[in-house]
Amino acid sequence: MSIKVVIKKNTYFDSVSLMSLSTKANQLPGVEQAVIAMGTEMNKEVLRNVGLLTPEIEEAKSSDLMIVVKAETDELCDDAFAGIEELFAKKGETKGASEIKYATIDSAAKSIPEANLAIISVNGAFAAREARKALENDLHVMLFSDNVSIEEEISLKQYAHEKGLLMMGPDCGTAIIGNVALCFGNAVRKGNIGIVAASGTGSQEVSVRIHDFGGGITQLIGTGGRDLSEQVGGIMMLDGIKALDEDEATKVIVLISKPPAPSVEEKVLAQVKECKKPVVVYFIGGKEEAVVAAGAHFAKTSKEAALKAVVLAGANEDEINKRALNWPLIEEVRAKLTPEQKYVRGLFCGGTLCDEAMYIAMETFEDVYSNIQKNPEYKLKNLHESKAHTFLDMGDDDFTNGKPHPMIDPSSRIARFLQEAKDPSVGVILMDFILGFGSNEDPVGVMLPAILEAKQLAEKEGRHLEILGYVMGTDLDSPKFEDQVNKLMAAGVTIASSSTNAGLLAREFVTKGA
Repeated sequence: MSIKVVIKKNTYFDSVSLMSLSTKANQLPGVEQAVIAMGTEMNKEVLRNVGLLTPEIEEAKSSDLMIVVKAETDELCDDAFAGIEELFAKKGETKGASEIKYATIDSAAKSIPEANLAIISVNGAFAAREARKALENDLHVMLFSDNVSIEEEISLKQYAHEKGLLMMGPDCGTAIIGNVALCFGNAVRKGNIGIVAASGTGSQEVSVRIHDFGGGITQLIGTGGRDLSEQVGGIMMLDGIKALDEDEATKVIVLISKPPAPSVEEKVLAQVKECKKPVVVYFIGGKEEAVVAAGAHFAKTSKEAALKAVVLAGANEDEINKRALNWPLIEEVRAKLTPEQKYVRGLFCGGTLCDEAMYIAMETFEDVYSNIQKNPEYKLKNLHESKAHTFLDMGDDDFTNGKPHPMIDPSSRIARFLQEAKDPSVGVILMDFILGFGSNEDPVGVMLPAILEAKQLAEKEGRHLEILGYVMGTDLDSPKFEDQVNKLMAAGVTIASSSTNAGLLAREFVTKGA
């Protein structure tokens, strides 16, 4: 086995670009593993954990670019490096000839006085510093970077609040500002519904469902996942609510989050009570009473949140295709499964999509396990071994150390999918396929060979394996939504029309044997 390392001194690329390049590098012929990353201590630790740390890497500085390739022979390593150089060259070719680069945020702000937003994706060690520079230049900030301390987050958000600016993040992966999707996002029509969300894929799902129901978006403001924690106190969500309440184009506001800290929920709902506009609240696993008491509209699911928002925004509910569950299909699948096939296994790229399906399963079943379960009794002790009903967020840090996020490279779940497919107690495997800006160019195509292999294996063993897929996207997204759905259907995959319906179908398919 051969390992080759190249360190490019003082060469910076943002994390999104490097994740994409790493994905493509791992697909080169003969490559067993490839890592393209900045020389931070965190990235070095990842390389140490996977046995790829070398003396050259130890010496690398955080401003250096590390390229590491593991292959069977030295020749294959050399070929891979030639391929990686081509990838970098192609990346350069995609940039416009008129593109201007600036060395600092200060110089960019002075040169482009009409700019009002900075997207920051740098190493976490420098992210807070760069975000503060942007705020000092009166720029709203979307901070994609993670590994920013909670103390720095609080300080940045308090400073932004004082200046009347948005401070989205850290670890904010999704926003739609001025009808432009930033980082991960979907192409949705412009409309009169505004969203404030502490959940990336949750906000994507609600925006996609709003589009599907005929509505559209004014702004989608991300807050970062910690915003509704006790420490941060919901600073960005409160400011986001105020901004949308004052926005003339926004007629309805939707709030999305996992359950906030109780004291923060009180503050948020107090703000909601003061709103001049109707507000729909979708806090996953949340309680209805407090929301109703604040004069808001409670949504139990992402689909319900989108539907209520569209109706409140003026749509005729009777004219909306609500994508009702197909009960004849449910009965058909139940009849195909043996009594032994009692369990659902969910393999998700989107964390909130995983959460929603898991909460739906928990309404019926007790034995629901996950790597993101809040109940320690049902949190998986061994991530590599599923138990009973298991729902995995494969974009969680547990699975992404040293690897691209599965929204960028969904091949990371192939091995786990085949493992679950061999389990005779499994009746349904549920997977999401996320389209849109920043996501994989063909998420279905990556999984198709494994899906066909699993179907054939189950057939040889005389059992039915129900594979349930949900494609999150719109008719405006690339790759084409219809093409992705048709590929899955041709492979014998059952299609769910929403994240909510995916969770409901999976649960109902196995209810008879539970």
